[in-house]
Amino acid sequence: MLKNFLYALLFLTVLPYILNAQPLAKIAPKREFRGVWVATVTNIDWPSKPGLSVDQQKQELIGILERHKSQGMNAIILQVRPAADAFYAKSREPWSQWLMGKQGLAPAPGYDPLAFAIKEAHFRGMELHAWFNPYRASMSSSTVLSENHAYRKHPDWFFTYGGKKQFDPGIPDVREYIVQVILDVVKGYDIDGIHFDDYFYPYKLEGQTINDSNTFYKYPNNFSDIKDWRRNNVDMLIKQLDDSIHHYKKWVKFGVSPFGIWKNKNEDPEGSATSGLSNYAELFADSRKWVREGWVDYINPQIYFTFTRRVAPYGVLVDWWSNNTFGRHVYIGQGAYLVNSRAEAAWKNLSEIPRQIRYLRDNNRIQGSVFFSSKSLSTVAKAVGDSLKNDLYKYPALPPQMPWLDEVPPNEPQALTADALKDGVHLKWQLPLKAKDGETASGFVVYRFNEGEKISILDPKNIVKISFEDYLSFIDTSIESGKRYSYLVTALDRLKNESEPSGPVGIEVPLAK
Repeated sequence: MLKNFLYALLFLTVLPYILNAQPLAKIAPKREFRGVWVATVTNIDWPSKPGLSVDQQKQELIGILERHKSQGMNAIILQVRPAADAFYAKSREPWSQWLMGKQGLAPAPGYDPLAFAIKEAHFRGMELHAWFNPYRASMSSSTVLSENHAYRKHPDWFFTYGGKKQFDPGIPDVREYIVQVILDVVKGYDIDGIHFDDYFYPYKLEGQTINDSNTFYKYPNNFSDIKDWRRNNVDMLIKQLDDSIHHYKKWVKFGVSPFGIWKNKNEDPEGSATSGLSNYAELFADSRKWVREGWVDYINPQIYFTFTRRVAPYGVLVDWWSNNTFGRHVYIGQGAYLVNSRAEAAWKNLSEIPRQIRYLRDNNRIQGSVFFSSKSLSTVAKAVGDSLKNDLYKYPALPPQMPWLDEVPPNEPQALTADALKDGVHLKWQLPLKAKDGETASGFVVYRFNEGEKISILDPKNIVKISFEDYLSFIDTSIESGKRYSYLVTALDRLKNESEPSGPVGIEVPLAK
């Protein structure tokens, strides 16, 4: 009897905590990186084919951005340099063949695809990270290179592997050239990040040899092992880029998306409990070192595996990376393109990726996901896209903060007013006063609360608008007549630090006549 009484007392004691914990567990985080790769190489995602008119290209891109906005995304990783070519006007390299159908052929005068993409993404509250392939110079032996392609000017900078021309990373002039190519975009465009994928030295092909022994002899850099030398060549590029990007714009993030395995435990006790291809040995990319040294702001390992993948289980790799963050951000690369594929039986289970997202959310050292690729979320992985839209990413999120780059929040917006007119509630405000780092605002967040609702900016369900532009007004059209609302507005700086809120300002929406 006493035992039953004690159980009952214990249950009544913990019940309030259980009831309070339940809704909290279901609220999506207000800060989370939610990215998607938009691939341009071979027209994977955009444009749908070469040679489209400017209007067609713009409409396709707006459609992509609108779809991902509805799915809750807050970052677009746009491939702007797939093969020593450009999807932007301010370039020392030729226009990409996947834009107009011929390398070097410009689109209509005055049209800059990257500038357009940045403006449209920022309007929708999404960051734009410019994705570069640093070393690939052609996709096949049949590629027709334009006269101003780097290979035409400096054929000695390249080796051929598997029919593709590749920059030789051991040549100092090559590294300097690539840095300058990227700085053209850092200096010339309002981007939020510079992004590399997993292609450094090429993936191994049977019967192929990397022809860089002459470079090794010419520029040994005190290395006697060619494998260590190759890794150092990549290290030097990563470090130089980190220094250069932040020298010109401290707020531009630098991130790399390597293959998911750094080293296996059988190669190094510090490695993961896996037995697959390793970045370190196969691609000569020491990805963990870049995080440890603080040369990247985020690492985005491509963990395109299921929980049941024998040689490399998803959970094992997520946990390993979470233990190797060294204070930097980790976003997990999600293999949306594999959903419903025959790669593994588990990919037939439509709950696999939603389960993966819930798993990484339980780890407070993982800050988000990036999905490959855009098209997959409306084709083979449409069910995943629906889960994001209706459940996992139902409420908006701001990108996570990076205090090592900037931790000074902006001041709050000034003079918030609200007027209820026929087409909605019109909100207006003024720019905040300059913060101690000299910034005013590069974006705003608008919050709305129903009458009687607790006013707090902690819950993302109250966000009605995020924009990464310095606009000073918003019309809320999703209101009901006869209801009372309160509004707050906060300011964001370039690195998405958020101010204290202005307001609140209350408004009653008149009954419709």
